[in-house]
Amino acid sequence: MDVNYYGPNPQMQFWYFGALKACSRMALAMNDKPFAAKCDKIFQEGSRWVDQNLFNGAYYEHKITDPKTFEYLDMTNPDVQIPRYQLGSGCLVDQLVGQYMAHVCDLGYLADKEHVQTTMKTIMSNNYMASFSNTFNNMRSYVMDKESGLIMASWPKGRLKVPFPYFAESMSGFEYAAAIGMLYEGQIEAGVKCIQSIRDRFDGEKRNPFDEPECGHNYARAMASWSAPMALSGFHYSAPEKSISFTSKPGTYFWSNGYAWGTCTVEEGKATLEVMHGTLEINRFTLTGLGTTKLKNTILNNKTNSQLQVKINVPIR
Repeated sequence: MDVNYYGPNPQMQFWYFGALKACSRMALAMNDKPFAAKCDKIFQEGSRWVDQNLFNGAYYEHKITDPKTFEYLDMTNPDVQIPRYQLGSGCLVDQLVGQYMAHVCDLGYLADKEHVQTTMKTIMSNNYMASFSNTFNNMRSYVMDKESGLIMASWPKGRLKVPFPYFAESMSGFEYAAAIGMLYEGQIEAGVKCIQSIRDRFDGEKRNPFDEPECGHNYARAMASWSAPMALSGFHYSAPEKSISFTSKPGTYFWSNGYAWGTCTVEEGKATLEVMHGTLEINRFTLTGLGTTKLKNTILNNKTNSQLQVKINVPIR
């Protein structure tokens, strides 16, 4: 947000928790168990603290601490002095961006699952604007008139006098992260609705469908859209473990990792994995919710051995 937040806030806390879990996972891959344990301990203590202190029953808040210099009075409470450009009790569109990335990286939940799911529902109910016709915006206009989208922040408890600068904007990179977070929480209708709002704006007539600007054209944050197929397919691949997994919901899904890409067709209790480019090594195949099949040093490539048919007979946990 190009500002300093004073005090603990969900945006930074969840990024930090995701980093801790990622470091723990990498440490175990390198057989550094003491460092993994240290990361796990910090994560567990921090996660509990955030659930107890930042979750307000509907979403996670920013608790503003007292810096040395106060710049103005909060309009909602003239007796309390707080700094400029803060979030405070606002409902931030990407407060769970770290949780979104943790799901992408298969790191699990960073806080209480029910709190996370409740927060995503609150973001949808508070921050989704069906029309921007009567929406105040003091900054840049990436959404206009009757267009829809997720606004950066809402204040159910009363807005700060001078919030962080982009609070009334709607930017697709932030929207994708929130929408795909909804998909990972099983809130499919809401997530798809948010994504559809973006695509309706960048439809090739009103705006360039290949250029979603923020601070400049072709802004990289919009590439978060790439994770939507991952969320819907349940795709994960671990190179150290050589394991691959998909949702057990029937369908044909695209997948890609750093070595190869292809499709996976899921049917009742079985799947066909196809490598269309590159080489893929797998020792374990999982259909989430059904079970896992162990494989013996299976190598697939698009030239000699491109397909693998897997049946899930006995669940392996």
